[in-house]
Amino acid sequence: MPRRQPAPARPTVEGRHLVPNPDLLAAALAHAARGWHVFPLRPDDKRPAFPDHTADDCVGRDPRCRAGHVGWEQRATTDPDRIRRAWSARPYGIGIACGPSGLVVVDLDVPKHPDDAPPPQWEGACDGWDVFATLAARHGTQIDPVDGFGPEATPRSGIDATYTVGTGSGGTHLYYRHPTSGPALRNTTGDRRGLGWKVDTRGHGGYVVAAGSTVASRLYGLALDIDPAPLPAWLVGLLAPAPHPARRTTAVSLPAGRHGRYLAAAIRRQVAHLAAAPEGQRNHALFTSAVALGQLAAGDALTDDDVTAVLEPVALSVGLRPGEVARTIASGLRVGARQPRRLADLGRAA
Repeated sequence: MPRRQPAPARPTVEGRHLVPNPDLLAAALAHAARGWHVFPLRPDDKRPAFPDHTADDCVGRDPRCRAGHVGWEQRATTDPDRIRRAWSARPYGIGIACGPSGLVVVDLDVPKHPDDAPPPQWEGACDGWDVFATLAARHGTQIDPVDGFGPEATPRSGIDATYTVGTGSGGTHLYYRHPTSGPALRNTTGDRRGLGWKVDTRGHGGYVVAAGSTVASRLYGLALDIDPAPLPAWLVGLLAPAPHPARRTTAVSLPAGRHGRYLAAAIRRQVAHLAAAPEGQRNHALFTSAVALGQLAAGDALTDDDVTAVLEPVALSVGLRPGEVARTIASGLRVGARQPRRLADLGRAA
């Protein structure tokens, strides 16, 4: 029987402190009990509460970033004790990290203002539901919005019913299980290499505001409380990333003798570290490897181009996207440049 979560109270202030909300704690624990990895959002806001900085700005002051930047995706958890500590401190909103949770969420949005009209290819569509229904029909499936909210909510027809959340802006989140095989499905946005107008998706590298949270005092409410259905095969086909073109690697010149051997060993360690990183931690592994080799580049043992030539092919081979790879390597090089290491340092460390 579908269950509707109680609406959480709006964050209140006692003195200078936001008061913890037991409903938000209960909701966070309930999401984690499903195996979904949650993390705190700023109260009544979509933005992550932690960390309070980006990878580009990370200087290691955060205790969890001492060995390299740790973002919200790596901090997401199903540990009840960690969840109780966080949500007993402040009325944090709840974010669900889609990749670690094994989810793909289809975000069906609505126009935000009268001039927010569909492009010509979607003429006649009123919102993301219309576009999604059109896509489903093109693939031999019908889909209609959930009929009502709460215990009586049922999908009227079409594809298998799935866990459904009504967003604070009037849109809808459809939760699906990520395929157990094949490439990692990542985020897409509207008509920009996505499914279409007002249809976004969130997968690896993305998150959604969870049911029970508020944003700008508007509730994300549970519409249909059932287990997520498998992602339909036609959606898997549309969301699957294009294969990476073959790339030539640039030869890295190493000095002869002992220093060259030390440098080659340092490169092999970072390549192995990246290649062995588990799903959900590969971008972080790329960042830490770029920092380590960036320190050597800052000490004139390598060039920035050498670091990119070494790390980029490995990062692409483990499923990271080209744009993400370029940004993460550049960020790691900037951080590594703050602590140069020279070849003589490698010799002393060996």
